[in-house]
Amino acid sequence: MVMAENMAPDAAPNMEYLELLQLVERLHRQLLDVVKDELDREGLDDLNSVQALLLFNIGDQELTAGELRTRGHYLGSNVSYNLKKLVDAGYIRHERSEVDRRSVRVSLTETGHAVRARLNTLFARQGTALSPVGGVEVDQLPAVNTALTRIERFWADHIRFRM
Repeated sequence: MVMAENMAPDAAPNMEYLELLQLVERLHRQLLDVVKDELDREGLDDLNSVQALLLFNIGDQELTAGELRTRGHYLGSNVSYNLKKLVDAGYIRHERSEVDRRSVRVSLTETGHAVRARLNTLFARQGTALSPVGGVEVDQLPAVNTALTRIERFWADHIRFRM
């Protein structure tokens, strides 16, 4: 990341914004670590945290890799690689579309649903502990979610409209 000290004074970004950028990066890495820790506790050493979150996000849906990229914002080659690994390990089933034979739809197997249920339990447990342990009140979350959603839209517009 470019630090403010390296920039011309009139081009220096707001320090709060730079702190936000660093926090978002750290939060993402920390989430992956939390998921990996849970996988390790459950003895699921054939999954990495990105793959487990992919299972969680697929849920009960039947999706294509393209839909996963669009909805989950996964990188293209990473989705294909991880889906192949998950199919090989028996967490996901894939079937060619009857309408478009080039399109492959994926859904969770029973084993995939079991991993999703474990993550759902983890997130429910964390949600319950957020206030008493983390000091974050549940009624603060809508404002945080709104702000993060607006930043996500701002970044998407930045790319889309080349701002």
